[in-house]
Amino acid sequence: MLDTQLKSQLQAYLGRLQRPIRLIASLDDSQGAQEMRELLVEIAGLSDLVSFDDSGTDARKPSFLIAPQGSDQGVRFAAIPLGHEFTSLVLALLWTGGHPPKEEAETLDAIDALKGDFRFEVYMSLSCHNCPDVVQALSLMAIRNPSIKTVVIDGGLYQAEVEERQVLAVPMVYLNGEVFGSGRMTLQEIVAKLDVNADEREAAKLDAKEAFDVLVVGGGPAGAAAAVYAARKGIRVGVAAERFGGQTNDTMGIENYISVLETNGPKFAADLEAQVRHYDVDLMNLQRAEKLIPASEPGGLVQVQMTNGAVLKARSVIISIGARWRNVNVPGENEYRNKGVAYCPHCDGPLFKGKDVAVIGGGNSGVEAAIDLAGIVGHVTLIEFADALKADAVLVSKLRSLPNVTIHVNAQTTEITGAGGKVNGLSYKDRVSGEVRHVPLEGVFVQIGLVPNTEWLKGTVELSRYGEIVIDAKGHTNVDGVFAAGDCTTVPYKQIVIAAGDGAKAALSAFDHLIRQPVAEAVAA
Repeated sequence: MLDTQLKSQLQAYLGRLQRPIRLIASLDDSQGAQEMRELLVEIAGLSDLVSFDDSGTDARKPSFLIAPQGSDQGVRFAAIPLGHEFTSLVLALLWTGGHPPKEEAETLDAIDALKGDFRFEVYMSLSCHNCPDVVQALSLMAIRNPSIKTVVIDGGLYQAEVEERQVLAVPMVYLNGEVFGSGRMTLQEIVAKLDVNADEREAAKLDAKEAFDVLVVGGGPAGAAAAVYAARKGIRVGVAAERFGGQTNDTMGIENYISVLETNGPKFAADLEAQVRHYDVDLMNLQRAEKLIPASEPGGLVQVQMTNGAVLKARSVIISIGARWRNVNVPGENEYRNKGVAYCPHCDGPLFKGKDVAVIGGGNSGVEAAIDLAGIVGHVTLIEFADALKADAVLVSKLRSLPNVTIHVNAQTTEITGAGGKVNGLSYKDRVSGEVRHVPLEGVFVQIGLVPNTEWLKGTVELSRYGEIVIDAKGHTNVDGVFAAGDCTTVPYKQIVIAAGDGAKAALSAFDHLIRQPVAEAVAA
């Protein structure tokens, strides 16, 4: 089951166990159960502190519980956690065995303090790069707090259950039988959602902070670069980010960032955060801005109000809030979101194995998604509004070579249809003939570009007709002391490397702004 290299790595990790643990399997006669047994026996053979038995009686078969010796408190995997979830398995083994997690003490204390009955079920796929964060968060919570139970379920292994619950996007989390959330969530986000007083406490903490020299709003590549460049000037820097790493968290492969031959989005995001934390930067994650208040006088303080009511103050502000996937905005899209309408082919593609799906969008992202899905699903229909695909020629050539792909150009999506709570088709209008056609299918992947996250800035800073922040060559906005960088601005070509460069540029411009403020005004501020 495990190759020699993985065995060697896992054995080294298991050397960090501080107490005995048990792998308690509930098995049946299925092929999946045989593979699970083989994996668990191999793991148990790598450490004297790990034991295996098949005495489990859980209703989900095959599954296994990881628990300390003499206890039934732990995390259950109704899965064979390899692929992207192998790290989740390793961490669950280590945490159960007493190895301390690398989380802030404040977060761990909040987990330990949760009271109630929390029964989590998280559906994932082994190819989903967003799932491990959720799986690991809920696993840690179950391992630490006896009030919390977590079951990790592989949708591919439990297809009947997925069909019954109409799980068409992962990760999908249920709490006590009701939908709790879907998509990527951090440990802090999950805990905050359960802790009803978290927002109030966090707002009080933010309000008490002294004014920053540079406050960066947004934590993607642009925001991270801005923070690093500003902090290296020896000034007081803060970063308020709704989700540190931004869109890179949802990116599967990154192969065009100079000096990094190949990496994946979540790792890239983690590396960004590690570099920012290396400097003396006040990183405030899970914070969403809702209002910008310009300085009342030259050299004064700019204020940023957060959704929890807190107000952060700074002598200069760099806005790097990025962009999000653009919606197709047709009837049925919102109604069937996560019920057949999806935005991440890497995450949700395996849930549509053997089924017919559509991809809306003929740019690079759309064509890449169609190629990826063609190897999993039964048939892919690609819908493009323009009269030709806009993707790179090599991608278009690859797409056209696939036998289970149909391409429609000059096609305007008019509706996503459904029945019984899930997608059953897509309607589009032929822009040449005017004829409206309907394609029966079970999934629709929307891949039509990005929209900047700037709605909250309307009426404060100048925006283009596309909602982008208008900046000059140095990152200045039309508001004194306010700069911007990255995908939320008018800078062309929304690329990671460009966003990072613009973040550095904005930081240098903000520093230049600060040192040119009259001393008397700066002191008065």
